Amino acid sequence: MIAPVSSASIKKDPKLANNWKTTAPEKLTDAELMAMPDSEYMNDAQLAAFRHRLVLLKQGILNNAGETTEHLREDTSIVPDPADRATIEEEHALELRTRDRERKLLKKIEMSIARIDAGDYGYCDETGEPIGVGRLLARPTATLSLEAQQRRELKQKMYGD
Repeated sequence: MIAPVSSASIKKDPKLANNWKTTAPEKLTDAELMAMPDSEYMNDAQLAAFRHRLVLLKQGILNNAGETTEHLREDTSIVPDPADRATIEEEHALELRTRDRERKLLKKIEMSIARIDAGDYGYCDETGEPIGVGRLLARPTATLSLEAQQRRELKQKMYGD
């Protein structure tokens, strides 16, 4: 279940409110993005900053996939001890499950980048309301506002999938 981000953990620092005007979007910090005025929500600087973060996340996932391929190729030797073999197989299974989750995340990242291109990024799919910079910093692929996500999870809990 989505835990609400407390306002105590992310505060708007008025001293940083105008840093986005002079700082390159890819160098904006979380605090600087949070400090931007609400009237500037999803302006070009924020969109560029989120695009940069999504591209870096995508590159990291693709690099991990390449490392997994190499790792699995290296460990193809036959181990005579059944316990050692079981350990290696379990490690491989865990690594493959992790890569499968990353594969699904990769699709969400690509959809988020497409949403930036289309001008829909940062707005809830259900309500059209702003998702919020804090939520997007925590989960850059979010497509629902916190309230809409909580409603969806409550329905799933009550009625099943």
